[in-house]
Amino acid sequence: MTKKLTSGHVTNLTDTQLNENYEYFLELLKEKFTGERLEGLLKMYGEDQLGIQLCTAPASGKAEFHYAFPGGYLLHILNVEKASRGVEKVFTAMGGEKDYTEEERIFAALHHDLGKLGDTEFGAYYTPQTDEWRQKKLGEIYGHSKVSPPWDVTDRTLYILQSYGIKLTWKETLAIKLSDGMFPDKNGPYFRSLDGLKTNLCNVIHWADWMSCRAEKCQWEAQTK
Repeated sequence: MTKKLTSGHVTNLTDTQLNENYEYFLELLKEKFTGERLEGLLKMYGEDQLGIQLCTAPASGKAEFHYAFPGGYLLHILNVEKASRGVEKVFTAMGGEKDYTEEERIFAALHHDLGKLGDTEFGAYYTPQTDEWRQKKLGEIYGHSKVSPPWDVTDRTLYILQSYGIKLTWKETLAIKLSDGMFPDKNGPYFRSLDGLKTNLCNVIHWADWMSCRAEKCQWEAQTK
């Protein structure tokens, strides 16, 4: 990698830093993916709507959650990819099986929250919160689009990827769909299945996401003391 990433908990990234992080991400894609998949990803992230959102979207709507600032989304997914490497290392060192490919891990980590960018049909997922009551009482910096259908983030993620013709393996699909672990009620039946998830990628991505969210919140807590 020749590009540099502006990382850490910074809430006021400049336009130059936002663009540098975007270029860093594109270079990472070119390094990790090839062929039709790479072509689809570069087309998707090159579209005006999704390209802009990739640069500027927050990772959440509240500062107390994680990275609720312009550019926070991109920093978060890169954190999850980094954390998934560490989780995998610990997991396999303890005897866990790596039953997925390196590409599957990287792809699932980098795209588990893609739905938070919104889509080209209905626009951005996060919009600045203009309701003063919700700003003050709930601490919301961003609200959800009122134009978009009530998509679940992971469902929108899978919709966006298929709309650009980007094929997923079943392990990537399941890992993205279950990246929030047992927190959403809809995921419960998968984790409680007597037959199991059939791949450890789901757990690796969820643990990496949860760890990243917690670390990002710790950064915010340290900054606000």
